[in-house]
Amino acid sequence: MSLVVAQVCNLRALCKLETQLLARCKRDSFPHMQTVVTAHIHLDERGVAWIDDTNIKVIEVAQDMLAHGWSPEEIHFQHAHLSLAQIHAGLGYYYDHKTEMDEVIRRSLRNVEKLRTETGDSPIRKRLRELGKLP
Repeated sequence: MSLVVAQVCNLRALCKLETQLLARCKRDSFPHMQTVVTAHIHLDERGVAWIDDTNIKVIEVAQDMLAHGWSPEEIHFQHAHLSLAQIHAGLGYYYDHKTEMDEVIRRSLRNVEKLRTETGDSPIRKRLRELGKLP
């Protein structure tokens, strides 16, 4: 039994030494690199979430995913000015605030439907309906 205990103690000591060596190696290998943490998301004065350094709202990225089923890579392909890090940060923010953001999306859709019924068909929609291109 004491041999097993000694081996476990040695294993723990080796693991601790390995962790220390890895930390030193990382620190010494890249002395010129700094750790920079960025969330890529900021809130404006109204509490609307925006992707940093863009004019894109987080909800727009979430709607691309929801409406089109786009992956982060497809969103990046469609919006090449957004980095994958920005897209993932936006989607992460969406999932962290899913209930509130889904309610904003539902409210917007209800508002669009209300405006559509209030304004009636545009001349082009009327023409397309006459041609059988719209139901």
